[in-house]
Amino acid sequence: MSDVPHIISSDTLREQRLPPGQSLTRKWPILHAGTVPRFDPARWRFQIFGLVEQPWQCDYTAFKALPQIRVKADMHCVTRWSKLDMLWEGVSTRTVMNQVKLLPEARFVMVHCEQGFSTNLPLDEFLDEDCLFAWGCDGQPLDPDHGFPLRLVVPKLYAWKSAKWVRGVELIPQDRPGFWEDWFNGGYHMHGDPWTEERFRPV
Repeated sequence: MSDVPHIISSDTLREQRLPPGQSLTRKWPILHAGTVPRFDPARWRFQIFGLVEQPWQCDYTAFKALPQIRVKADMHCVTRWSKLDMLWEGVSTRTVMNQVKLLPEARFVMVHCEQGFSTNLPLDEFLDEDCLFAWGCDGQPLDPDHGFPLRLVVPKLYAWKSAKWVRGVELIPQDRPGFWEDWFNGGYHMHGDPWTEERFRPV
């Protein structure tokens, strides 16, 4: 693993590591709605679609064969806990998106997950150097409760943007709410910056 690139998220270099309103935890709380989906590697597929010249999909073996990366980052949950210095293992979002050619009007992504969950992100932030699709953390495979077999990790935004159980990415021209951003499911902020406490959508 010595030849795997190791990225350090810039937020870990801040003098003040905790965003406003956050408390430090050493444990990793488990938070999700509904049941944990069952992983069937024979049926699992990852796909990229929407504003791309040609949609792309692969199975789990092919996904894990993509060039890997490790990212040291902090995680900040909208429920006000923060866990520092997590070491994620997986494939960078940039590497995954290099499998397709984006159309010029693609400006946002909708990340689709098991059981109808989803989250929205600006394309440029989704492609930040410390963003990845992870299957491991701190030297161990992710627990299913934490998103195995594949979790998006976007360190600079609240942790609901680091969606669990990812199955695909849709390229879209305009921002639209994902599952938790929808008013019916909680009305979380469309962006989710912990440093400016973007917790909920303005009324």
